[in-house]
Order: sequence, then structure tokens, then C-alpha cells
Amino acid sequence: MNIVDEVEVILIEDNSADAELILRALKKQGLSHKVRIINDGSEALKELSDMDESIGREAVHTPKVILLDLSMPKVDGLQILEKIKSGINIRMIPVVVLTSSGNETDVEKCYRLGVNSYVIKPLGYEDLVQTMLDISNYWLILNLPPMF
Repeated sequence: MNIVDEVEVILIEDNSADAELILRALKKQGLSHKVRIINDGSEALKELSDMDESIGREAVHTPKVILLDLSMPKVDGLQILEKIKSGINIRMIPVVVLTSSGNETDVEKCYRLGVNSYVIKPLGYEDLVQTMLDISNYWLILNLPPMF
């Protein structure tokens, strides 16, 4: 499956400005070439379904982490998280919700659905760079991902 060849991070983010800032922050760490950006919730559902099926049939390189925004039109992040965590094969891929919402209800729903981490996007660029450094250090370097 070519979609995830060598991809370490899948970023599901509909806001192109936010996606660009996150990509720029990851580029400072030499990781931008290993990021797949999906900017539409319905497209994310399709790609994740395809990935879930492919993992069961063939050797597929899977991402080490999925960064997921909650606030998206049509299909929101909660629906995508539910799809990931109900997948037969993809449910083991760690998911970090990266969102501007600090709403307690959103946090609770995400953890009930099985999110691995919930991070509020910082407003300033330098703070975002530091947050992305922390996230990537943990999920891409320290954490031992599942073997498929």
C-alpha cells in the first residue's frame, strides 16, 4: 500500500494554516518528509479503512502515530477516532488528539474512545514547535510502536 510507505506520522487536519505550521515545526526536526497530511475527515475514513484492510492482507508500513484534529466539517475527529479504535488492525496505532478545544466533554469522549494522548494546540509558533518536539520525541523516538 503506497499511501503509508515510509510515513511516520499521519496528520489529519482540515485547517491548512494549522497543518502548515505543524509541518514547519516537524521540518525543524527533519521529519516533514515522513508526514502524510489528510485534510478531510471523509478522506481520512476511507484511507484508514483501506489501511486496516491492507494490514491484514500484506506487509504494510504503518505510521508510528496519528495526529488528529477534532474540529472538522462533515466528519469530525471523534468519528475518525472511533473508526481507528474500532479497526481490527489500525486500532493499535497511537492517536494523539491535537486540537484547540480544551472542552472537558471532548477530552472525556476522546479518552472513552481510546485516544492515547490529548494535547491542546499552543497559540504561538515557538510554543507549537516545542510541543511538536515533545510529541515527536516521545511517539517517534522513545515509544516502542506495535509490530504489525
